[in-house]
Amino acid sequence: MGKKLSKRKQALLEKIDKSKEYSVEEAVKTVKDLKSAKFDETVEIALNLNVDPRHADQMIRGSVVLPHGTGKTVRVAVFAKGAKIDEAKDAGADLVGSDELIEQIQAGNIDFDIVIATPDMMGVLGKVARILGPKGLMPNPKTGTVTMDVAQAVKNAKGGQVNFRVDKKGNIHAGIGKASFDENALKENLITFVEKINRAKPASAKGRYIKNAALSLTMSPSVKLNTTELMDIK
Repeated sequence: MGKKLSKRKQALLEKIDKSKEYSVEEAVKTVKDLKSAKFDETVEIALNLNVDPRHADQMIRGSVVLPHGTGKTVRVAVFAKGAKIDEAKDAGADLVGSDELIEQIQAGNIDFDIVIATPDMMGVLGKVARILGPKGLMPNPKTGTVTMDVAQAVKNAKGGQVNFRVDKKGNIHAGIGKASFDENALKENLITFVEKINRAKPASAKGRYIKNAALSLTMSPSVKLNTTELMDIK
């Protein structure tokens, strides 16, 4: 088994020029060619930004709706009451409720990928913040998941919204599509994502904003992206 894996990896590595910084177009083409798993692998982008997230003004966090979606089926839970419940259901939310949803979460039933809440429900959600927080599922106004417009938030989540936040070392990772997407769709998704990251650049960030960037599939080695090209995406 081990041998077979290294053979597969070896074959993939031979398709990559390690000394090269790939343009967006070349990177997308190359990464699609690295498909080797039996499932439809996710195309992942990794960015290393020249920011220090310990300073509140350099904490980069937000969301972006990709033009071609992520290729993932996203299950959405909405915390709401009154008329907002029907609004969320009509928009296609998978789970809608309040106390009964809290009980499910406390019992360990977390059958959803994104949580949306109206502002008046955040108090109730406090009860499960310790469970949802570490999983990155706590709704947040910055990612548009705490809102009165639950219908739009559900549509965004279902239609390819990607939430991102920089880690302690300035890294951001995100899935921007699937290996089965055509090159153009992947390119447009990647450009939309990077554009959003560039727009989020803090005024106080010094030096080269995008230090390193790479594109890969779930099971593939990564190709280096040309950071100068990425920083020019406005």
